[in-house]
Amino acid sequence: MEIYVYRLKFKNRFRGLTERDGLLLRGRAGWAEVSPFWDYDDAVAATWLAAGFEAAQRGYPKHVRNVIPVNETIPAVDAHTAHRLATASTCGTFKVKIAEHPDSLAEDVARLEVVRDAQPNAKIRVDANGAWNVDTAVKHILLMEQAAGGLEYVEQPCRTVEDMAAVRRRVEVPIAADESIRLDHAIDDIKRKGAADIAIVKNQPLGGVRATLERFASYGMPVVVSSAVESSVGLRAGLALAASLPQLPHACGLATSRLFERDVTADPLVPRGGYIEIRDVVPEHSEAIDDELIERWRLRLEAMWQRAERRGLVGGRYTFMGRFV
Repeated sequence: MEIYVYRLKFKNRFRGLTERDGLLLRGRAGWAEVSPFWDYDDAVAATWLAAGFEAAQRGYPKHVRNVIPVNETIPAVDAHTAHRLATASTCGTFKVKIAEHPDSLAEDVARLEVVRDAQPNAKIRVDANGAWNVDTAVKHILLMEQAAGGLEYVEQPCRTVEDMAAVRRRVEVPIAADESIRLDHAIDDIKRKGAADIAIVKNQPLGGVRATLERFASYGMPVVVSSAVESSVGLRAGLALAASLPQLPHACGLATSRLFERDVTADPLVPRGGYIEIRDVVPEHSEAIDDELIERWRLRLEAMWQRAERRGLVGGRYTFMGRFV
C-alpha cells in the first residue's frame, strides 16, 4: 500500500481552518483517505485509519442505491455571501453553520434569513457543534427557527447528552446528535435519555463503512451520513455508506467538496439537481506541501498504524511516499 500526503485550501474559513490536509492511500481496491484532525489523539486517529485501510484494501459493500440526496453546506460567512451560495445551489436542503463565536447570534439569524429568501421551499438545518448551554440553546433555537421559517433539525446544540436531552424536552425542533456519537460513542446513553431524534454518522470517525453498517440497527433512529470535510476521495467512502443503508430518509451532508478552492480531482463529487452519483475518484492534485507537514504526517502515521495494528484493524506493510504530486 502506498500512502501520500495531500493539502487543500478552503474558499472560506471553515471550523476555524483555512486548509485541510490528510493522507491518500492506494491499495488493492483503489484510493482512500485518512484525515483525522490534528486535535485528535492517536487512539481516535487509529479508528480513522481503519476506515481508510478498509476502503483501500477491501473496497465497499454492495450498494442499494446509486445516487445520494445531499444538502448544501453554508459556512459561517456574511449574509451577502450566504445568499449568493444558496442562490447558486441546486440542492433542496441546506445546512447552515452557526455559533462560530459567542456573539454570533445576529450573524446567524441574518444568514438563515437570506438562505430562506434565496430558497423559499428548501429544508434548512443548523449545526451548533455543541457550543451552547441549555438555556442559550433553547433561546437561540426559537429565534433561528423563526428566521429560517422552520428548521428541519438542530445538530448537536449542546456538548453533553444530558444537556441535549434537556433542550429536546423544551423545543419542538428535532435534535440531531453528532459529536456525542462520533467522539463519545454514546448512542446507548442518547437513546436512554431521549437526547436526539436523528443520528449523524461519519465514515472515518466510526471506523469505516462496514463497521458503521453493523451499528446501524442499534441506533434506533433515522440516520444522516455526513462528511468529515474530506476531499472527494474521502467523500467516495461516505457515499458508499449512504448507498448501503436500508433507509435514507434525509439528505446527507456529503456535498462538501465545494468548500475547497480546488479538490484533489478535476472532476470532484458535487451535486447535480441535489444528488451525487456514486463513482470512483482518482486523485491528481494537491496544493504545495512543505517538509514540516510531510514529517508530521509520517510520524503520525506510524503512531496511528501501531495503535490500529494492535487492535487488529490494519495489517501488512505500507510505503510512505510523502507529498502527493
